[in-house]
Amino acid sequence: MNDPLATSGIVVVDKPAGMTSHDVVARLRRLFGTRKVGHAGTLDPMATGVLVAGIERGTKLLAHLVAEDKVYETTIRLGASTTTDDAEGEIVDKHEASGVTDEAIRAEVAKLTGTIMQVPSKVSAIKIGGRRAHELVRAGEEVDIPAREVTIHAFELGEIRRGGDYVDVDARVHCSSGTYIRSLGRDLGAALGVGGHLIALRRSRVGSFSLTDARTLEQLEDSAELSLNLDEALVRAWPVLDVTAEEYDALAMGKWLEPRGLEDVHAAVGADGRAVALVKEKGKRLATVFVARPSTL
Repeated sequence: MNDPLATSGIVVVDKPAGMTSHDVVARLRRLFGTRKVGHAGTLDPMATGVLVAGIERGTKLLAHLVAEDKVYETTIRLGASTTTDDAEGEIVDKHEASGVTDEAIRAEVAKLTGTIMQVPSKVSAIKIGGRRAHELVRAGEEVDIPAREVTIHAFELGEIRRGGDYVDVDARVHCSSGTYIRSLGRDLGAALGVGGHLIALRRSRVGSFSLTDARTLEQLEDSAELSLNLDEALVRAWPVLDVTAEEYDALAMGKWLEPRGLEDVHAAVGADGRAVALVKEKGKRLATVFVARPSTL
């Protein structure tokens, strides 16, 4: 029997520098021959690395993947602030950073680790009054973005290089969804009194999907294939709950099951290995949060 979801799933792209996330989606639409393509978690044009894209019914999964933790490799340049908090913007303020010690850098990094309040970069996709912040900035309007709570699970320093007035700091950041690495670089520079911005940013992981899963656009041009089909993606990203054939059919119709003491979201999988839905306990019900294989297929 043909699987109606055979062409649905996830493509993990190693995004190159210079392309927007929307550019990548446009390329995937052409390669996979479908308009039903989306992505989870925007990467700035300067940034490279893991961009998780959904194909066909895989697009329905993206809203649940956006909330996953992310890991980045970055280089922060201390000694200058820019309009965009990265190397693509214009320098607006410069201070000699050669006197900043490694110990001072480590001390401020420690303060930026854990649960913190962060103001997103003004040149971001945050919506203010229904419009994107970056659109308002480019229109010459003042933008006031409120701080929001994010979690920096790890802010690990790598090499610290000194050259002229600048200090370049390599770091690995493991953070919650909604964290702006550009803002971390900006805030580190501000705390040290010299300003800071990113000169390199590479995302190495989104939830359960990493660079080991990723393919370049050139590789996809040669062979446009899913990284994981819908079943593989669900089982990879969430703990598995085995269900009976009767329970499988009920979930396919969006019905709820009796609770069984589960924490967080699980992928409900039938005896044939196919994932029917994502489920979560809500009060006295085990309810669907996403039906992968609805009975109407």
